[in-house]
Amino acid sequence: MNILKFPGKLFTFIGEVKTELRKASWPWDSDPNVRGRKKYQELIDSTIVVLVAIILLAAYVALWDLIHTEAVTFLSGLAN
Repeated sequence: MNILKFPGKLFTFIGEVKTELRKASWPWDSDPNVRGRKKYQELIDSTIVVLVAIILLAAYVALWDLIHTEAVTFLSGLAN
């Protein structure tokens, strides 16, 4: 890659990113009259759903890790 072409390509990339971000659907109310918590209610609800899902997945993985650790420990004790 020619180092002299890099700045031009970088600015082209940034311009394309801005264009795509304008097309995106953002998780908040675009009505300028809506203010406060109500404006971001969809974003807040989505964030809570994601956090709950992460906590449940972490608990599930931790439980199975504990079960497998205990099983291996038990089976190792039988070998002695």
